[in-house]
Amino acid sequence: MTITNAWCKTVLLILVLAISCISVTVAQTIPSPEDVYGFKVGTDYKLADYSQIEDYLSILDSSSERVQKVEIGTTVLGRKMYILFISSEENLKDLDKWKDISAKLARVQVSDDEAVKLAEEGKAVVWIDGGMHSTELAHGQMTSELAYTLATSESTEMKKIRENVITILMPVMNPDGLDIVVDWYKKNLGTAYETSRPPILYHYYMGHDNNRDWFMNTMPETYHVTKILYNEWYPQIVYNHHQSSPSWTKISLPPYADPVNPRIHPAITAGVSEVGSAMTKRFSLENMPGAIADNFYTMFWNGGGRTVPYYHNMIGILTEVGHTTPTPRFYDPEKLPKTVAGGTPTDGTDIMYPDPWKGGESHFRDAVDYMLTATWATLDLAADRKSNYLYNIYKMGASAIEKSKEEGPFAYVIGKDQWDAFEAVNLVNVLLKGGIEIEKTTKSFEVNGKKYEKGAYVIYTAQAFRPYLMDLMEKQNYPTRFKYPGGPPDTPYDLAGWTLPLQMGITVDKIAEPFEVATKKVVESAPYYEGEVKGNASFGYLLSANSNASVKVTNKILKAGGTAYKTNASFKSGKTTYPPGAYIVSGGSASVENIAAEYGLEVTGLSAEPKVAMTKVHAPKVGLYKSWVANMDEGWTRFIMDEYSFETDTLHDIDIQTKDLSQYDVLIIPSQRPKSILHGNSPLKMPQKFTGGIGLEGTVALSNYVKNGGTLLAFDQASNYIIEQFGLPLKDATEGIDSNEFFIPGSLIKTAIDTTHPLAFGMQDTVAVSFNKSRAFVIDKQSKKGEGGTEEIKNAPLPEVEVIATYAEKDLLMSGWAMGEKKYIAKKPAMVKATYGKGSVVLFAFRPQFRAQPRGTYKLIFNSIFEGAAE
Repeated sequence: MTITNAWCKTVLLILVLAISCISVTVAQTIPSPEDVYGFKVGTDYKLADYSQIEDYLSILDSSSERVQKVEIGTTVLGRKMYILFISSEENLKDLDKWKDISAKLARVQVSDDEAVKLAEEGKAVVWIDGGMHSTELAHGQMTSELAYTLATSESTEMKKIRENVITILMPVMNPDGLDIVVDWYKKNLGTAYETSRPPILYHYYMGHDNNRDWFMNTMPETYHVTKILYNEWYPQIVYNHHQSSPSWTKISLPPYADPVNPRIHPAITAGVSEVGSAMTKRFSLENMPGAIADNFYTMFWNGGGRTVPYYHNMIGILTEVGHTTPTPRFYDPEKLPKTVAGGTPTDGTDIMYPDPWKGGESHFRDAVDYMLTATWATLDLAADRKSNYLYNIYKMGASAIEKSKEEGPFAYVIGKDQWDAFEAVNLVNVLLKGGIEIEKTTKSFEVNGKKYEKGAYVIYTAQAFRPYLMDLMEKQNYPTRFKYPGGPPDTPYDLAGWTLPLQMGITVDKIAEPFEVATKKVVESAPYYEGEVKGNASFGYLLSANSNASVKVTNKILKAGGTAYKTNASFKSGKTTYPPGAYIVSGGSASVENIAAEYGLEVTGLSAEPKVAMTKVHAPKVGLYKSWVANMDEGWTRFIMDEYSFETDTLHDIDIQTKDLSQYDVLIIPSQRPKSILHGNSPLKMPQKFTGGIGLEGTVALSNYVKNGGTLLAFDQASNYIIEQFGLPLKDATEGIDSNEFFIPGSLIKTAIDTTHPLAFGMQDTVAVSFNKSRAFVIDKQSKKGEGGTEEIKNAPLPEVEVIATYAEKDLLMSGWAMGEKKYIAKKPAMVKATYGKGSVVLFAFRPQFRAQPRGTYKLIFNSIFEGAAE
């Protein structure tokens, strides 16, 4: 018996050693990032570029059965984007099964009993990404090591995670930007500008706003990810890695700051805090101090990578880790501040910062380690509670459906009868991209006495993602909070109001009571309404001024060699009266019929020249100012110019100073601080080539351009630069006002439009403008006072300033939060045109193109450009 036991133990030991050797051998056959890059991830002064990371991902995919690499699309500049599925070999063989379970639970497509079974059977799905904000360098590097460790480690914890979790890892969210920043760092390594940031946007159009595009999905990078998150895999946890944490801390993590958006299910708020608690606990146990919570970031705003998941019943996590650069730093412990992050004590007495970091050496690898540790805490929690997370997303979705029955509305209806049907369909597609289920009617119908044509869109609110639908369709009411009793207001993080129908100028009918109508589900995307050309077009084709699509068509016809006119007044053709500002196009190699059909435009053929004053326009040539101070507003403006087929040249400071500007019909200066426009980057921060601004020479060139007949547009902050430098008879009405008296961080403000003005043709008479710490104008008036008395003198000539848009007199706040708006901007001009020499300056007190969201104010830009292109 003793011999038998000994023999059994020997055999068992041999088997264990054999299995261990196999595991070690497998790990040894899978190269680590260090093997491929030639350095350990996080090494001082070392960075991998995207081609190196692509190579490593391919090697990992081909050498491990626990990793599956999938291409999900390409970036704006054509680089391939990948995600990795990492789990056990057995799980990866059944990916479709786990995907199906996740979808059924998230969409509430099963009964409660079935949901319980599927939750037990399924695997938790966790999304993790890095490399979104490219100047935050650690996460785009760290993800390679994360993938390697998760795929090869034979620790008990990693085995458990692989068994219970499908990890979807996006190693680099912004490949274009990663290469821009890595290249910049390498070129400046060893110089005074080693830790500077590139003087260009690290996303071709959006720059840092690539984390502000998550409900509009205007860019391929956001849409490709959105498709995975809200239309295919439905992860229960979405984790965005970011940098940097507050000074003298190591990582900022949940729970987040108040307020929370009441449309978010309260279980999400608790779930976010639960993940944050798991992170904090792990950092403490692993002797990694410096984890701080309740810092700056809130759970109210919709539109970020970790906030949009909230409205889809998913736990969204953002961590901000310190040390963004591969260059090491030293923090003198003797200089440890008493408080950090706006008042949190560093003595360990604050519950949200119980283990402060005391300073010392800080290295790039520290950031990598903190990111990895936070990720392991998240994945470990998901593995332990996988059934709970799967069932919870089902319960929250079911609760949303039930809430629609209790609170309503029953549905939203978007009819075909719109001011701009093109943008109405665009709104439908924004919602579809975000996972909202939408039906299209197959017959005409009537609800509440209103008749709708066949083809109207019906969005029933009884769906799992109701919080997302309601938040985008309804106005925001951001709560007024104060930092302390009697103190200044606690202002919102990012935007406070973003209601899409208001921004896009779309009529959406909210239907309270149930109704029945024949519909067909819209799959993937909604096509534009069928375009139609009516009448004999021997003279030309008339396009409505109301539609933004008319601008696309006109520009394409002009580029194809055709001709175009804009009508200066309303006129009648047959039985129809056409408002002023219509486009009349003809000729060229492009087919008006085909283009009109592409965008769903109804086009009227004109057999003869209409009896109305018209202005002929040529294909506009636009010069767009681009400072070496990377400016997101410039990127968004350039995006819109490209989207609407305007020929656009980028003009840097030297171009403004030396180029023949008369070749441009219009110059545009996007929103940027006047001081930044004038002086640009300091030699202390940037290599000489990228320093300085427009300066005196460029300012004179702009002045001469307008005086000689040019048209100049300036948005928001840039309007102050033009007013100051050109000596225009205008002032910024908000300048110098204490932010405790007047503050609008990002809200929709009611604005009246003078639709009789040519720059406002095609506009609705009342619109919502996107006011983001923006301004208002005051037109100078002659003073007849002297030494306290009034003088009877002749009137000076009135300033040649035309007002196109004016902030409303009352009820200014349409969505969001505002303070002091009635006192400081009510009834004041929001858009003006000022004569300057032979030319004109068009000044916007707001950003009419902000983040490509306010489609209802685009035409104010387009009309101004075409006026500059008039012959």
